[in-house]
Amino acid sequence: MSSAHETLVHLILPKGLLDYFELTDVRSSENGALNIYLEEKNLAPSGYDKSQLESKGFLPETAIQDFPIRCHKVALCIKRRRWEVKASGELITRDWDLVRKGARMTTEFGTFLKGIFG
Repeated sequence: MSSAHETLVHLILPKGLLDYFELTDVRSSENGALNIYLEEKNLAPSGYDKSQLESKGFLPETAIQDFPIRCHKVALCIKRRRWEVKASGELITRDWDLVRKGARMTTEFGTFLKGIFG
């Protein structure tokens, strides 16, 4: 990705998201919404070493509403990774605070709306 594109993507997406997720696609839907597709990178969650884990694919994709861009609804279509702890067989995922509790929107967007509408 060129530096101009990378700068733009960093400005559009929630801060720190690209540290753990890879942008895989961007599509405009029939209703004019913008869908941004992201997959979690294969980085071991804190408290684990990568050699202790085996990637077991992804959880089902989740769509999370984010700030509109130029009057277009934006959905972050996120595929979170899951891992198996080799020693115990336990399946684990990384804990995220990206989604506002009780809503299908980013924490930043939910806080923004709460500030406007109370």
